Amino acid sequence: MNIEMAYLIGMILGNGEIQKGNQETIVTIDIPHKNLYTDDFQDVKVYVKASIVDIRSIVEPLIGSNLRFTQGDRSTKISFVKPNEEYVMRQILKFVGNGRKHSTMEMNSDLFNITTDEKKSLLRGMADVTGYIRKSNIAYGQLGAHRVYIEIPCNWQMVIDVANMLKDVDIPVQTIDFGHPNFRDSELKKYNEGKEYYWKKEHQIKIYANEFLPIGFNIKHKQDALEKYSDELLNYFDPNKTHKFYWEKSIKKGKNKPVHPGENDISLPPEIRGKHFNSWTELAKVLGYDK
Repeated sequence: MNIEMAYLIGMILGNGEIQKGNQETIVTIDIPHKNLYTDDFQDVKVYVKASIVDIRSIVEPLIGSNLRFTQGDRSTKISFVKPNEEYVMRQILKFVGNGRKHSTMEMNSDLFNITTDEKKSLLRGMADVTGYIRKSNIAYGQLGAHRVYIEIPCNWQMVIDVANMLKDVDIPVQTIDFGHPNFRDSELKKYNEGKEYYWKKEHQIKIYANEFLPIGFNIKHKQDALEKYSDELLNYFDPNKTHKFYWEKSIKKGKNKPVHPGENDISLPPEIRGKHFNSWTELAKVLGYDK
């Protein structure tokens, strides 16, 4: 392992797909354009295209071949092809738990034994493809409370693994908005409108902007926004207040939520299926994000 491999693994875990053929494997990484324009009305596609130069300088020497690059309005895709038996390909498959899509991939346990710098590099790779920072990502309407969102669709274990890797590098999660009925339809409003599966959304790990600076982004417009919004945050917040894990804060009793029929949905992990949660910390603790 090195920081280049860690970065590539993070990108694949974040939004990658692996197509294994008889002789060769195609790895494709999708960088979504969450919005077409940045908060200051710059074209996101232009920024991502410019950032590919830096990404190529990291990945191409590692894989020993050129990245393919295609770009549309809604996403930029990079890909490469390697023989199945090549060492780098075997290592990639090992570290992503032999998953084929990011929704089914798993962090190999060895990734929790890599160096701190390698963990930061892995998290940066993931953030480049599935992390976002925008003015709208503000907490509770508080001035300056800017946050980075890391979005993870469907993959419950990945949420906890990312949270725990952030903990390993001393970065606290501000909150996790789980794709769970007690949080994504907590008052059953959508359920009562006939949208019984409305709550089946992506998970969102939210981190205060200043806390995410040690990770950062290689995607230029994201890094620019991170630095800008971190500065704004520190005009309003004492950094000692943002640097707290949930178990270091005073315990707040969560608002009692009504029972949602979706609590028994078969798609939920067995550990939480049939259980009711009034706060995200209760759920996170059951799944393994804890001190």
